[in-house]
Amino acid sequence: MLTVASLRLLASASLLIAAVLPLASAQTAKFGPHFWDQPLDPTVFEQRVTDRLARAQTAIDQMLAVTGPRTVENTLAPYDNAVEQLDSAGNQSNLLQVVSPDAAIRDRAQVMLQKAAAAGTALSLNPAVYKALSAMDVSHADPATQYYVKRTLLEFRLSGVDKDDATRAKIRALSDDITKLSSQFGRNIQESQLKVVVKDAAELAGLPADFISRHKPAADGSITLTSDSPDVTPVLKFATNRDLRHRIFLAYNNRAYPQNLQVLVDLLKKREELASLLGYKHWADMNAVDKMAVNAPNISRFIDQIDAASKPVADREYQMLLSLAQKEQPGLTAISMQDRSFYFEQLRKTAFDFDSQSARPYFPYDRVQQGILDVASKLFNVTFRPAKDAVVWDPSVDALDVFDGQRQLGRIYLDMHPRPGKDQWFSSDPILDGKRGQQLPEVALICNFAGGKPGDPGLMEYGDVTTFFHEFGHLMHWIFQGQQQWAGFGGNLESDFVEAPSQMLEEWMHDPKVLATFARHYQTNEPIPADLVRRANRADAFGRGLWARIQLLYTTVSFDLHNSTPDPAHVEAIFPTEIKRFLPYTPVEGDHQFASFGHLTGYSSAYYTYLWDKVIAQDFYSQFDHDNLLAPDVARRYRTTVLEKTGAMPANDLVTNFLGRPQSIDAFVAWMNQEFK
Repeated sequence: MLTVASLRLLASASLLIAAVLPLASAQTAKFGPHFWDQPLDPTVFEQRVTDRLARAQTAIDQMLAVTGPRTVENTLAPYDNAVEQLDSAGNQSNLLQVVSPDAAIRDRAQVMLQKAAAAGTALSLNPAVYKALSAMDVSHADPATQYYVKRTLLEFRLSGVDKDDATRAKIRALSDDITKLSSQFGRNIQESQLKVVVKDAAELAGLPADFISRHKPAADGSITLTSDSPDVTPVLKFATNRDLRHRIFLAYNNRAYPQNLQVLVDLLKKREELASLLGYKHWADMNAVDKMAVNAPNISRFIDQIDAASKPVADREYQMLLSLAQKEQPGLTAISMQDRSFYFEQLRKTAFDFDSQSARPYFPYDRVQQGILDVASKLFNVTFRPAKDAVVWDPSVDALDVFDGQRQLGRIYLDMHPRPGKDQWFSSDPILDGKRGQQLPEVALICNFAGGKPGDPGLMEYGDVTTFFHEFGHLMHWIFQGQQQWAGFGGNLESDFVEAPSQMLEEWMHDPKVLATFARHYQTNEPIPADLVRRANRADAFGRGLWARIQLLYTTVSFDLHNSTPDPAHVEAIFPTEIKRFLPYTPVEGDHQFASFGHLTGYSSAYYTYLWDKVIAQDFYSQFDHDNLLAPDVARRYRTTVLEKTGAMPANDLVTNFLGRPQSIDAFVAWMNQEFK
């Protein structure tokens, strides 16, 4: 959201924890109670964003007009209202830029996102606002409000509000440039769909029958695959044709290349210049200050800690993979990056008696969606009801209202299947921030799973269902944290905690009792066999050390690009270099993955968040009853001490309050070593 804590993030197009803030009753009458109340064309959309920006300015003017002593009521309240309007403008623009089927709306949304970011930057650099907030007496305010003010003032200082006029002008210009470049980087990925033409159907050997049936030959007998996830994942896992795996691997990784090379270099230079203006050596130093990690050296130490803990496990796992591959290719000395998923699948079959294709019939998309809704209902004591009044951006989108008893908590949107012009990644995009008594939180899930077409059951991979659980964890986090006093709490959380709740919810996918509630064969309705779940979980436990090192690869790419002087040659070489450092696999010639690494605009230097939060998530999970994961007692305590308190206190306090002790890496290390116990 666009509290000052997130204004810097929006300047980098990071809306990962963004939200739209609530509207007062008069505003609700004008804008409707939800995201929008009528289908939008570009002109209507632009006017709504413009109106929100104007309302934000009105709230700031009201705040600055106060002549008496500064109080929470006359200063913080209008400031929070302004932030709420800026968030509404920024998040609605961001969402439509990545999901609207109308290219004209996507184009207009990109422009309005830049305007919202510029308004946010202007607020973060307004010394009068900073002075007013600093002058408040909050000694008698509740601890959550005191923490909100403390974090807000920190973010103002990190934005450069205390610099001279000339420096603030440079900061504003750089922030505007960063927003434009970040937005362009993402649009290039979003609109880059590469094709792989298969001239002989025999090349599809090994792929599931439903995959082949979805890809009908053209008149000349050729079959066209795309760089979209529903095509890429099955080919890399199941195709026995190595050349096809090679071509689909490059198609996926080379999206937006070469156009994003210069965009990324320019973005890194602007970020470096901005960090320097604010008194930091590199962007990574500045970007860590308001996070759990606090500084770049702590991130480096964390990388080294996970490196040391994961390498022995990964080495054992890789030797098992290589031995298998050598049986197929005698004399092979190393596995290529493009082939790692394929050999993982082969090893799961031979060593763990688990074939991913054998599980797919039990996970048709519609049943999985309902199953996850049911699991969340039991775990968090909520219900989901179709939102009959919702206006959505595409007919395929489901809108559901979330209730606790008869009390509505918010609304979720599920946009779950690929279509032209839609972002091809998987993300949770907050839309409206929650503000108790004024605005219910809303959030959209943007995914690209198979299905969504007549006659297509959308059979999902075991890992796809895990991803669904993960992303749904983000939705629940956003809904519960949005029940508090201030809209600004949505962006008050350290962003390197944001993945912990979603990563913890992944573990519910591995529970046989949970799967028994929804995993049924799409044709026979037979429940998934308990033995298949057991074998799937054994296979899933294998490879966690290598997974951690894949995460170290992305973490270090993200961190190093922002912790060094930007250089095109360095950008081109960074993935091959870091692959050699952390992974036993060989890089693929012609792979330009940096161009499609969208997290470089969102997380920037903080991709370490995924590993950082995996450590927290496993520690959280250790508190639950693993024999009854749907038991309400621990889940209720987790909801009330972590999810519902997000933004009201430091994330470290959220962790210790739930655990009853300081955080530990022990559960994560045990998780990595589970297969070798």
